Amino acid sequence: MEGRQIVIEFMEHGSAAEAIQYLEVSNHDRAILMGGKHLTLTKADADKLEFVGAAFAYLFYDEKTGRIMTVPVDGRKP
Repeated sequence: MEGRQIVIEFMEHGSAAEAIQYLEVSNHDRAILMGGKHLTLTKADADKLEFVGAAFAYLFYDEKTGRIMTVPVDGRKP
């Protein structure tokens, strides 16, 4: 069986806060945590990761609590 390959563009950041802040000044609109790395990318590239079943978590700043929250994406496909 052949593995799935996709091409995505991303930017790596030193922290979740940096990644979320970068969204304001770039064409990227998603911040994620994947393999211990804080990345930003476009929605289209994040959709590709979901489609192939990659395990990662979206990063969001919760203004109510002042904390960064993660929303896991299940890396398994049925």
